[in-house]
Amino acid sequence: MRVLFLGTGTSHGVPVLGCACRVCSSDDPRDSRYRSSVVVEGGSGETVLIDAGPEFRLQGLRAGLSRLDAVLVTHAHADHVHGLDDVRPLTRGKVLPVYASPDDIAELRLRFSYAFEDGQEGGGKPRLRLAEIGERGIDIGSLRAEAIPLMHGRRRVLGYRIGNFAYLTDCSAVPTESMRRLGGLELLVVDALRPRPHPTHLSLGEALDLARELNPARLLLTHICHDLPHAEYEAQCLAAGLPFPAAPAFDGLEVELPS
Repeated sequence: MRVLFLGTGTSHGVPVLGCACRVCSSDDPRDSRYRSSVVVEGGSGETVLIDAGPEFRLQGLRAGLSRLDAVLVTHAHADHVHGLDDVRPLTRGKVLPVYASPDDIAELRLRFSYAFEDGQEGGGKPRLRLAEIGERGIDIGSLRAEAIPLMHGRRRVLGYRIGNFAYLTDCSAVPTESMRRLGGLELLVVDALRPRPHPTHLSLGEALDLARELNPARLLLTHICHDLPHAEYEAQCLAAGLPFPAAPAFDGLEVELPS
């Protein structure tokens, strides 16, 4: 199984429009972050996208994406779904299933209503099938995806576990029952917005504390804003003295995992 980070930034992206801070003006390519999204590829070629943010077309071109078998939506905030129309070229030969919670399905059906209604094609429509992922999860070829409920402030959102990989973006708390379902991970990816507290996201310290409890083989951080450059995030992860490798992810990072 391969995990490819299409984007690792917060809702503004980095650089932030109109900002000239040291991160937004950095010449370290790891400090340039599209909105958060990953692709998971299975051993039989299955390709699963988690979230389709506003830069999805650019992300897909950069990654050389030519196939999608499913989209998993964490929640329907703009920075996670407003690139959904750009899957159109990858739905020419088939209808693409998009899995989400019931509330987010309702939001997506409203926001992308033209894709689900009869009417003029115009420039084309993405061929999408909205579906609830359910408590038992779903099989996508050789991949098994399970929804992991999380709290994003007061909003319930979904993380996802696929085999020995878990992706927990946009969360401020992980319910006890969800913690029980996150043992034995090879790779844990966690929201770590910034060092300072935030009402709807884990801070860097909170993300590291969560990882200590879950004890994965490896930790990577995502949904990172422009408070600290990548190198300083990296240094703080090292200084935390965790019993497993930990670092901020960056756009374009690829991780190979045992099936």
